[in-house]
Amino acid sequence: MIPIISKQELPKTNIPIVIIGAGGIVKDAHLPAYKKAGFDVIGIYDLYPDNSKALSEQYNIKTVCHTIESLVALGKEHHAIFDMAVPASEIANILPKLPDNSAVLIQKPMGENLQNAEHILSICKSKNLTAAINFQLRFAPFVNAARSIINSGAIGEVYDMKVKLCTYTPWHLWDFLAKISRVEILYHSIHYIDVIRSFLGDPKGIMAKTVKHPSSRVASTRSSILFDYGDEISASINTNHDHNFGKEHQESFIKWEGTKGVIIAKMGLLLDYPHGVPDAFEYCVLDEHGKPEWHSATIEGSWFPDAFIGTMSNVMQFVEGSQDVLVSSVEDAIKTMEIVEIAYQSSDSGSKTLMAKK
Repeated sequence: MIPIISKQELPKTNIPIVIIGAGGIVKDAHLPAYKKAGFDVIGIYDLYPDNSKALSEQYNIKTVCHTIESLVALGKEHHAIFDMAVPASEIANILPKLPDNSAVLIQKPMGENLQNAEHILSICKSKNLTAAINFQLRFAPFVNAARSIINSGAIGEVYDMKVKLCTYTPWHLWDFLAKISRVEILYHSIHYIDVIRSFLGDPKGIMAKTVKHPSSRVASTRSSILFDYGDEISASINTNHDHNFGKEHQESFIKWEGTKGVIIAKMGLLLDYPHGVPDAFEYCVLDEHGKPEWHSATIEGSWFPDAFIGTMSNVMQFVEGSQDVLVSSVEDAIKTMEIVEIAYQSSDSGSKTLMAKK
């Protein structure tokens, strides 16, 4: 049997968490994930006290802080991990307020552009923060499952990755997106860019185009991104968030194709978002005669909320010393932000943009 491991290993110790921000992502993903994992959230702060009060009552959070300074003091006193879920434009303003040498998990993206990301990285280094970006799709159960199959060698060498999304996304749920110039790639396809990086490494270059819908309030809702990995490996992202014509032809999947097999994971969360539909996970391996054999696997959990258990668990494990790799560290995340930046450059110029040589 092919080993399929989809669950995230939990930390050995229960390090407390304090949360900065009480918006939709905290309500829909962070707190449900932490409750499911048994993590201890001891404090929460938001600019709008009613938001933090409501979530504290719903999730039995003991302390509602009315200033960020009091939240920081609480976190410092209890050696807590700071869980920061604020708009990208506010990250660099809040990080300097955290205690030196503390641990922080920052909701993606890492700033609004590469320049912001570089500034965030410099702050984290100057304060010696153990800092990670919440690129949680890397930890989604279906991604964990795919990684375990690939690591077993069952589908051979992966030579093609594709992400396809054709659905309807209710952008109005996030009011702040209507006020910014970068939306689809920076706030959505960034997940897929990061996951592709985690499997295939950094590309040589990018060709991309991102556009808006004629009636949309946000700057962009559809993107096509091609990765240059040389002559044998291909990767692409194609997203359309405007397909509001029923569910019959909507799509949401990641495909990993290898020399001996293929994996296809349907991301049910993005179909009828935010309610979602069940995920589906299928894989095919060639038998000894080269005949394809398809299998379905039941994967426990989904992107929301389970992937958020993964990112926080990894930070906790790194802090406690049971893991020696901080998977989405700011040092690694800056590379995803570089690809986002060159994707926008490519879209603006209409040509391929190369990655910077290191």
